[in-house]
Amino acid sequence: MSEEPAVSVGANSPLDVERVRKDFPILDRRLAGDRPLVYLDSANTSQKPTAVLDALADHYTRHNANVARAVHQLGEEATAAYEGARDKIAAFIGAPSRDEIIFTKNASEALNLVANTLASGLAENPRYRLGPGDEIVVTEMEHHSNIVPWQLAARRTGARFRWIGLTDEGRLDLSTLGELINPRTKIVSLVHQSNILGTVNDVETILARASEVGALVLLDGSQSVPHLPVDVTALGVDLMAFTGHKMVGPTGIGVLWGRREVLDGLPPFLGGGEMIETVAMEGSTFAPVPHKFEAGTPPIAQAVGLGAAVDYLCAVGMERIHDHEHAITAYALEKLHAIDGVKIIGPDTPELRGGTISFTVDGIHPHDVGQVLDEQGVAVRVGHHCARPVCVRYGIPATTRASFYLYTSTDEIDALAAGVQHVKRFFG
Repeated sequence: MSEEPAVSVGANSPLDVERVRKDFPILDRRLAGDRPLVYLDSANTSQKPTAVLDALADHYTRHNANVARAVHQLGEEATAAYEGARDKIAAFIGAPSRDEIIFTKNASEALNLVANTLASGLAENPRYRLGPGDEIVVTEMEHHSNIVPWQLAARRTGARFRWIGLTDEGRLDLSTLGELINPRTKIVSLVHQSNILGTVNDVETILARASEVGALVLLDGSQSVPHLPVDVTALGVDLMAFTGHKMVGPTGIGVLWGRREVLDGLPPFLGGGEMIETVAMEGSTFAPVPHKFEAGTPPIAQAVGLGAAVDYLCAVGMERIHDHEHAITAYALEKLHAIDGVKIIGPDTPELRGGTISFTVDGIHPHDVGQVLDEQGVAVRVGHHCARPVCVRYGIPATTRASFYLYTSTDEIDALAAGVQHVKRFFG
């Protein structure tokens, strides 16, 4: 960061948001018509601070080489930076070992890695093999990336695909948890914080039931790891996936964390260079984790950039980021509730949610809402947000979604509220 963040009274936030915003060059951009950019789409992808942009440029201009293959100086520098990023991420999420950090190209690949290795039938330990009679449990609020891979795995293996439903208030309906998670359950895969509802889920209760029956628990942390302190050891889950581009890092890199015992038990996902121990025409043996799951040239620069992102977030402080987003979300809920015809989809109070608010406006399609807001310089996302079952559950075609981060200001929330009022007048 350019400076240590100061205290601000805006929306009761612990951050000096204007100082933080200076670290993000794109936020100074003026759009067509000389309108300032109001970026409220961070759940889709976050903006990048200068520290991350500089780390990427420095890697490519001074240290670019492949990793773990060359003995020359550039190769050693690139390898040190790549593996250094692994150390930073392990510390950031409280992983007991750096070797439990697997780099992927995004969270979707990390989730697919687990689903496909369980479905491959190649694991020696039956705990890590799906088959007929086994059950997979997800939730109705999952991103498609945590639904489709498990549907495919069920189809391949004959396992049964099941899900935890939603209450009218946007929470998980745990009333039948004891029946849904049962001795046949092999894995429970759920989102930590919903990308459409903003709901922060009760992982502890689900984990306790899964532990009773010996099921693995995989957590999708794509919307939680960037926004609140996450410690995988304290959580007690078996695996967690998240992505870099939502936590001020580059696109093209994600992370799968897993307990060493679980990662050792899963078979390889992709074959190629670096994931092997020995190769012969008669057969091959495989490298230990993490390299067993990192075939081919990895996302080197992206890992370096993600390491810089972790440094940046740690300098700001994850507790302060979480507290800021809580304050901003409370402020936004108050502003949106005050507009007639606006309906919030999901928990109505900031205590139960993160900094993502999906809403509808009576009589106006979300795509029209988003287009008119864009004409005002307000960038939001519209659609089903890769969580169509949620829209089906609540009988709506789509929503408008505003999502916040450490650089979101109360002025931007005011612009959103004014923009929604303009939308109503425009279509009135």
